[in-house]
Amino acid sequence: MTSSTSTKMKTLDMAYIGLFAVVIAICSWISIPTVVPFTLQTFAVFLAVAVLGGKRGTLSVIVYVLLGAVGLPVFSGFKGGIGVLLNTTGGYIIGFIFSALLMWAFEKAFGKKTWALILSMVLALAVCYAFGTVWFMIVYAKNVGAVGLSAVLGWCVIPFIIPDLAKIALAFILSNRISKAVTL
Repeated sequence: MTSSTSTKMKTLDMAYIGLFAVVIAICSWISIPTVVPFTLQTFAVFLAVAVLGGKRGTLSVIVYVLLGAVGLPVFSGFKGGIGVLLNTTGGYIIGFIFSALLMWAFEKAFGKKTWALILSMVLALAVCYAFGTVWFMIVYAKNVGAVGLSAVLGWCVIPFIIPDLAKIALAFILSNRISKAVTL
């Protein structure tokens, strides 16, 4: 690979990483009003890693979280700042990074097989739930008082399982179509 080709690929990588960080931000602003409103952040995280691959996808998630951490309003409700991450639901946002890392590990171990991508998305969702739930319990206990696991699961996980599984299905379908159109 020549130097100009290498530079072109690095520039293209940065463009795709930035583009998907923006896609994650836009999806975080889209709120579906239900009894418990939900956003499309997890959909965008899964889509980014599925389309860009583990390394670029994880970097796009990290860029998104860092943009929010420095105060840009990229989180749901047009919020930003370290305070959002240190709040009760900040663990779910940080959990996106661990979700992307798990999907990357699956890609390295099993390649881009259909079953591996779907399984990695489901397990990545479980990782995000686990990290976010533990974070929620710690912050909530510190600020309000102790809370049981079943209560937190009822507030933060159970209402989101079916919508999140639907987002995984949508991300899988779209990633196949987008991957065919995008040259990486």
